[in-house]
Amino acid sequence: MRDAGARGTDTRSEGGGKPDAAVVRDALGVGVAVGLSGFAFGVTSAGSGLTVLQTCALSLLVFTGASQFALVGALAGGGNPFTAAAGAFFLGVRNAFYGLRLSQLLALPRAVRPFAAQWVIDETTAVALAQPTRRSVRIGFTVTGLSLYLLWNLTTLLGALGAEAIGDTDAWGLDAAGPAVFLALLAPMVRTALERAVAGLAVVLGLGLLPVLPAGVPVLVAALAAPAALWVAGRRAPRTDTAGGPAGDPAGAEGER
Repeated sequence: MRDAGARGTDTRSEGGGKPDAAVVRDALGVGVAVGLSGFAFGVTSAGSGLTVLQTCALSLLVFTGASQFALVGALAGGGNPFTAAAGAFFLGVRNAFYGLRLSQLLALPRAVRPFAAQWVIDETTAVALAQPTRRSVRIGFTVTGLSLYLLWNLTTLLGALGAEAIGDTDAWGLDAAGPAVFLALLAPMVRTALERAVAGLAVVLGLGLLPVLPAGVPVLVAALAAPAALWVAGRRAPRTDTAGGPAGDPAGAEGER
């Protein structure tokens, strides 16, 4: 136990892995399930006024569903393009934090990292973090990223082309597809009381300000829910004295007796 802690290495790089076939199966399941929702994005984007080329370029170059849906949703609502892009950018910032963790687990050669960065999204991160060894982390990340990237872009194209045949997407209610997919991805990640508080406050801010602020701006304001909730949680957390226990608690000074 002490030796493992002293080495400071990630235990995922050592033994105790699971069969490659099982990793591939799980990764493909995620890639296919989420990749099919690219059709909804293609339809929504084309219905919002973007061309087929613009829609496909978003999926090819941006490749982060929540940001893509946020961008086209704000544009469809008449929002300023810069405001819409800012909202999409802030939603995508989380991928940079995923990259910090994944860079340690994957340990890829420097020449490969810029290409792998394109696949650092919610789904690839979730699959990679669930793996016990470095080999399975790499397999899970690669299979999820490749299958999702190919299928997402293919269904985006089909959705954008199909939007012309569908006609008025608002009449079909397809404008709700983006938020529905995003919530389906987000809901399983909201587990702790703090996370639920952040989500609830973000909903209140976003929906409450929707009638009074330009399209796209409520999303930016809703992002303030996270620092606000963290600040409140920090204020409520018990302070510790120099002895390591809660302030004013004698047990902190005597806990080691």
